Amino acid sequence: MTDTLSGLLWSRIEHIYQGVLAHPFVTGLTDGSLPPESFRHYIVQDAHYLRGYARALAVCAAKAPTEHDTVMFAEHAAGAVAAEQQMHAELMAELGSSPVDAAAEPVAPTTRAYLSYLLATVYGGSFAEGLGAVLPCYLIYARVGEELLTRSSPNKVYAQWIAMYGGEEFKAVVDSVLALTDRLGGELSAAELDRMSEHFVTTSRYEWMFWDAGYRRETWPI
Repeated sequence: MTDTLSGLLWSRIEHIYQGVLAHPFVTGLTDGSLPPESFRHYIVQDAHYLRGYARALAVCAAKAPTEHDTVMFAEHAAGAVAAEQQMHAELMAELGSSPVDAAAEPVAPTTRAYLSYLLATVYGGSFAEGLGAVLPCYLIYARVGEELLTRSSPNKVYAQWIAMYGGEEFKAVVDSVLALTDRLGGELSAAELDRMSEHFVTTSRYEWMFWDAGYRRETWPI
């Protein structure tokens, strides 16, 4: 796998991914032990995050190297707003709340920091740097979903979340971005690859932090 750009990038975050799988938020999804309050906090923050992530994908669309890539990222940006917010509405209803309630809650520190880094990178950097920054949200979720789908969950709400990210539809979306990543690999200089890799590793760390913040139900300390 390391002979492809996506394989090389993944090799640099495998330890982070193992940390994600071992985190009590993720293990709690599969065995049902995750407190519902922690899952609700995560869903609320994920709704805030996706609004910013959709903007990041729209910028990637504007900077993309081909018309096909522009269309792909534009569709993914729309999907982040539409399909996943529909899922949030369903999950929030199961949790006895609503997207309106979620939108009124504050953006937590980790969510704001992650989005600030992400948007600064996609707006200020090259297309490759922006791709490096948005890619972990695709790839780590797909890998987590695939892994957890083999275990399922006794909690029907958690099982619904796992089924979405472990399903074939999401896998197809991720595969299309990985194909672009690997195509780009042969065009990057060593310096461009280093910058892309740095952003990829950084936002992968933010992915772990995001689940950790949900587990802790993170709020502003002052």
